[in-house]
Amino acid sequence: MNPRLEFSPERMREIGYRVVDRIVDHLATLPNQPVGAKGDPAALLVALTEPAPEHGMEFEAVLEQLECDILRNTMHVNHPRFFAYVPGPGNFVSAMADALISGYNVFAGTWISGSGPAAVELAVIEWLRAASGFPSGSGGLFVSGGTMANLTALAVARHVALGDRLDGAMVYFSDQAHSSLEKALRVIGMTAENVRKLACDADYRLPIRELARVIEKDRAGGKRPFCVIASAGTTNTGAIDPLGELSGLCKDQGLWLHVDGAYGAAAAICNRGRELLAGIEMADSLSLDPHKWLFQPFEIGCVLVRELVHLRDTFLILPEYLKDTHQYSTEFNFTDHGLQLTRGFRALKLWMSIKVFGMAAFRAAVERGFTLAEFTETRLRKMPGWEIVTPAQMGIVCFRFESADDAAHLQLVQSILKDGFALITSTVLRGRTVLRMCTINPRTSEADIENTLDRLDCLARR
Repeated sequence: MNPRLEFSPERMREIGYRVVDRIVDHLATLPNQPVGAKGDPAALLVALTEPAPEHGMEFEAVLEQLECDILRNTMHVNHPRFFAYVPGPGNFVSAMADALISGYNVFAGTWISGSGPAAVELAVIEWLRAASGFPSGSGGLFVSGGTMANLTALAVARHVALGDRLDGAMVYFSDQAHSSLEKALRVIGMTAENVRKLACDADYRLPIRELARVIEKDRAGGKRPFCVIASAGTTNTGAIDPLGELSGLCKDQGLWLHVDGAYGAAAAICNRGRELLAGIEMADSLSLDPHKWLFQPFEIGCVLVRELVHLRDTFLILPEYLKDTHQYSTEFNFTDHGLQLTRGFRALKLWMSIKVFGMAAFRAAVERGFTLAEFTETRLRKMPGWEIVTPAQMGIVCFRFESADDAAHLQLVQSILKDGFALITSTVLRGRTVLRMCTINPRTSEADIENTLDRLDCLARR
């Protein structure tokens, strides 16, 4: 029994070395491993559902069970042939940063409890602010991911634009917008009557003329339009809504413009991405996910707001037990600017990896995501029987096998999952099931793509 929950320094080092060795072995052999596995619920629940043990086991035995029963039954989203959803490539430096954060058990909610972590977070937020083109004086904070970033931004929009009064309030977005936005709107009290989901245009973008018409109609009907949500890289196709035109419309109409850039906004760090995302700097708020196209381990999302004071106005609540945190006006408390009081030191991994690798490496990695998607499209166009549904954009390409129906495409996903060499998933565009590849992992090679497409072709023809 170990009631102090402690080990000797020697034992801690031994355990730590074993964990690092496992991580290094996993990463070093990842290209030769299956892309992952989906476990059988019955088998996994039998293996893992047990009463909490009264007496402890050796760490090595628990680590072995973790390896055999848990980690083998997961998708390796950092695998070079994981092309499904939006991959999470991660990097080793950031993994070590997370280990340091857990080891030191850093609390990053207030300046008094973590002034060093707060200063780092402010610095990294400033890097992202500058990359996104937001003006000086903008700011934000790190959250768990795009869902919480969107929720935070929309709560601010409700508070600033509506004074939290919801009667007749209207928000607008396209049918290609991410589902997290609808979740966020539900949480802040918006019902179906407050939402206008517009059919996308031929390029899967928010149609600005139709948007203007619907806003005008709602105003004439006594409604209170207050927010437009644009996508900076949709999950389905990588489409970017017309950000410059939308910002002009919102300015003329007095509407809040929130840009969901959870997937694509980080591409602004490179020249091509900045050109594609022109107008993003005019948003009132922006979400982006460093655990996507900035190659960080889960979880790290970010929300930026054009007027930093709006975050504080929305979220500041000062109970008696936190008065010590506000003794000095120059100290920045992240808990006053978001939902969480208890919050981890998410900024460290992004700070450390950028410090170690440099921004030039990150820019090149983002550029490679664009290039690999274009390589994928070119390769598919040379393969008989395959149809490009949406060309490569923002690291995503959608396609179909011409002689297969929707059910066959869904079966193809299951077949390639069972095969284990790579993973591609499906989506639905204009009522048709299509296959989709997202190529943002900088460790993916052209050979990985060629071999995956050859395997897929064989499965489709079979």
